[in-house]
Amino acid sequence: MEKLQGLMDNLNKVLFGKESVVEMVAVALICQGHVLVEDVPGLGKTMLVKGLARSLGCKFSRIQFTPDLLPSDVVGVQIYNQKTMEFQYRPGPVMANIVLADEINRTSPKTQSSLLEAMEERQLTVDGETRPLPQPFMVLATQNPIEYEGTFPLPEAQLDRFLLRLEIGYPSPATEVEIIRAQEHGKHPLDSLEKVLEVDELLKIQQEAAQVKLSDSLAAYIVELCNRTRNHPSLYLGASPRGSLGLVRTAKALAWLRGRDYVLPDDIKTMAVPVLAHRVILNPEEKLQGQTAQDVIRKIINTVAVPTR
Repeated sequence: MEKLQGLMDNLNKVLFGKESVVEMVAVALICQGHVLVEDVPGLGKTMLVKGLARSLGCKFSRIQFTPDLLPSDVVGVQIYNQKTMEFQYRPGPVMANIVLADEINRTSPKTQSSLLEAMEERQLTVDGETRPLPQPFMVLATQNPIEYEGTFPLPEAQLDRFLLRLEIGYPSPATEVEIIRAQEHGKHPLDSLEKVLEVDELLKIQQEAAQVKLSDSLAAYIVELCNRTRNHPSLYLGASPRGSLGLVRTAKALAWLRGRDYVLPDDIKTMAVPVLAHRVILNPEEKLQGQTAQDVIRKIINTVAVPTR
């Protein structure tokens, strides 16, 4: 717990005043899940991911998604070696521990989908040959809101692969002054970060968090939350069982992070919006009225009875 707190402290040094976002990234790390960070440019999305990689001392790779990026630019390619007269695999940038998929919605759906196998099965298949990815493996993707020019909405199949979707939001005026002061002399807080967590320590933490107890009543509560999304009049598509599993994993991780070996209803409520909101699709009429998926999930949380035992 102390080591993970050190990692969160590191992230708070590069993302000022956003402790709740940092906590969610730590939850995803414990769950071995992937994170989609969606917000306007300039709020620190990229610095957050770089800070995470530096704190873990893992192999870090950045993929800048552009309209002309090809799937082979992501997963790698087989190249013919004239000396050996054999084809050799040249790994793509996705062959790393922490992968930053920067501005993922600026490339074509075909290239976006090249990450699907890697994110779900933690392996790559290139020219019929399958290769395992290094452990741990985590994709942190950033995207700018869809209403900005030159973007392609992520396919539903790929959105479902992300364990969490987060929004950072603008800093408060006082926090923005801190940001200015921290960088006014040409140095960035990222430059001073050191490794605080070894890979084997992280794997041990992940195993411990998976053993956190979840009662039968809370398991039924999670299923009921997801089931309500499938029958809600405002939603065209509800959350799949992958959403239920994601809610279980993240609630356990949050409970462990807060020093407990059992899940409380508040853990589930805290994780419901970041886990479920990107897995549902609003009806067009609701979008026109200014409704969001987050609003619908919050309403469902307020209408489902919380177990008392």
